Amino acid sequence: MNRVWKITAAVVLIGGGLWAGSLLNRNAEGAGTNVQPGTADDPVVTKSYVDQQIQAALNGKTPTAPTSPSTGSGSGSSADSEAVEVVTVKPGEKLIAKAGAEFIVRVGKAAIYSTDSNGVADLTDGTDIMDGKPVGNNHLLSFPRDGRGIRVQDGVTSSLTVMVRGGYTISK
Repeated sequence: MNRVWKITAAVVLIGGGLWAGSLLNRNAEGAGTNVQPGTADDPVVTKSYVDQQIQAALNGKTPTAPTSPSTGSGSGSSADSEAVEVVTVKPGEKLIAKAGAEFIVRVGKAAIYSTDSNGVADLTDGTDIMDGKPVGNNHLLSFPRDGRGIRVQDGVTSSLTVMVRGGYTISK
């Protein structure tokens, strides 16, 4: 009888353990929710949709986007500090930023222009780029003070295409 009691106890314990484990597993799989990817509760979006929404936000097309006049002056100054403007910089020209401006070099080979020993903040890499050093394409550059900017690298004959937010001037 002792052997039958042991077998029965083992079956009950194993069965109870399996039953309790299945209850715990059911809660762990979805924490009691039935959200499936691709539904209205958990939508799947494409990269192009996200890019489109970012561009709409950068261009001030959202109703909550703050707008304020920029302090830009001279040729090519932007009228809205939150608007992104695409600017072409030809070889021999310098794109000089006003305080608070941001640049992203999209096409071409750019180098930093600075009249002092300080450089420009590359927010993408988290580094400072000094005068004359190359700028990586698609890197966000921040200009906290007037007088610094970018130019076409020496020896390059093609123009730069730059996205600019904030005030700027183009000089020779």
